[in-house]
Amino acid sequence: MLHHILVKYTDDVTDKQALIPEIEQLFAPLTKVEGIHGVKVCPNVVDRPNRYDVMIVIDLEPEALAAYDQSEPHHRWKEEYGHLMAKKAIFDCD
Repeated sequence: MLHHILVKYTDDVTDKQALIPEIEQLFAPLTKVEGIHGVKVCPNVVDRPNRYDVMIVIDLEPEALAAYDQSEPHHRWKEEYGHLMAKKAIFDCD
């Protein structure tokens, strides 16, 4: 399953690209969680007001979603980056 997290930053975020390495580093340890196979952080390449800014794609077994929800990276993501998010969408697919 692919777990997509799409984020639109608040207007306070002026250097969106600077956050990409930080986010990659934050999510990298997830590959050590059983059932999580990979993580990809995709920055948006078109700067328009109606676009989301970053998409995080986590490749995992459906059963590993609960482990992801309990993981330190997930909690840190919400705590350290939550205030930077104007909008967030979650989408799961095969």
